[in-house]
Amino acid sequence: MIKGLGGLGGLGDMAKMMKAAQEMQGKVAELQESFKTMNAVGEAGAGLVTATCTLEGDLKALEIDPSIFDPSQKEVVEDLILAAIKDAQKKAADRKQDEMKRLYESLGLPADMKLPI
Repeated sequence: MIKGLGGLGGLGDMAKMMKAAQEMQGKVAELQESFKTMNAVGEAGAGLVTATCTLEGDLKALEIDPSIFDPSQKEVVEDLILAAIKDAQKKAADRKQDEMKRLYESLGLPADMKLPI
């Protein structure tokens, strides 16, 4: 018998840690998969242009109020469209980060922990 192992206690703790790590990896993977269907909406021009994207940053919808379709305002409209898309992408990135923090905290991990998963 090898001294210091206390039977299988040390190995049992390692098995528990491995199981917890696998569960955590599964939860992270599940959350990351959900980012493909979770949306964030950005806007520009006080709502004249809205953009919707997934938390992965993929643009899904763009809505433009018809009142801004004036040929002399072409550059303004283009700027509003870009601003709305950027706003949606930033909101998506922020929400994605918040969702990951919430998961880490629920697992008893530091909210700012960066896992290689």
